[in-house]
Amino acid sequence: MLGFEQMIVRLLIALSLGALVGLERNLAGKEAGMRTEMLISGGASLFTIIALALPYLAAPSPEFVPQAVLNGTFVSVIANIVVGIGFLGAGIIIQTREHVRGLTTAAAVWATAAIGILAGLGLWQFGLAATLIIVVLLYLSRKLEVEEMLTQKTRDGFSQ
Repeated sequence: MLGFEQMIVRLLIALSLGALVGLERNLAGKEAGMRTEMLISGGASLFTIIALALPYLAAPSPEFVPQAVLNGTFVSVIANIVVGIGFLGAGIIIQTREHVRGLTTAAAVWATAAIGILAGLGLWQFGLAATLIIVVLLYLSRKLEVEEMLTQKTRDGFSQ
């Protein structure tokens, strides 16, 4: 079973990685910013750590732990994190007659939960790599959208 220190380190890593995604969202002026993304990543990490500890806590004796692990209880907890975050993301999305808003923010929330799960599992290197890739992609795609909007406005101005 994970020791207390390992659990705390995994939680702190998840919170830090979530903060990086949230910082990009803050800089973009989006609703789900640093605090939200930290809590999502941290919460996903906590549920993952709980799921990893459950076989040790629920087994009547240590010889039953391998069977509890093989039953895959922790996998169902992770699956429920994915579903729960999906509902949270759905609440972020706003549809009007002209367009849909919040899809990228909802996707960032979903990806941040996955990063928290990675941290909770102890896969912090992959979590860090995923965080950096996601943050860079969010930043670059936002810059490309702004440039595209400016180009479109310039074209519209000349065509009138």
